[in-house]
Amino acid sequence: MTASLFAACLWAVAANLLAMLPAKDGHWRGAWGLIACGLPILGWVVWENGPWVGLIVMFADMSGLRWPVRCFLRWRRARCQCGV
Repeated sequence: MTASLFAACLWAVAANLLAMLPAKDGHWRGAWGLIACGLPILGWVVWENGPWVGLIVMFADMSGLRWPVRCFLRWRRARCQCGV
């Protein structure tokens, strides 16, 4: 296992531990922190292991951060409906 995949696994463990903690803001502060840490790790995984492994890690990360992804997709869908 490469160092980048080990870092991605540690990120996944941290995301699960963060999800178990109670939060008043619906875990949004932690989600932004995970996104800020996860994007460089994802780039590192793609650089070290290739794009197919990077896609697998990206989909695993997206399954852990479902609500930020859903909110982003809703926001994009609302912006793209230009008078339709």
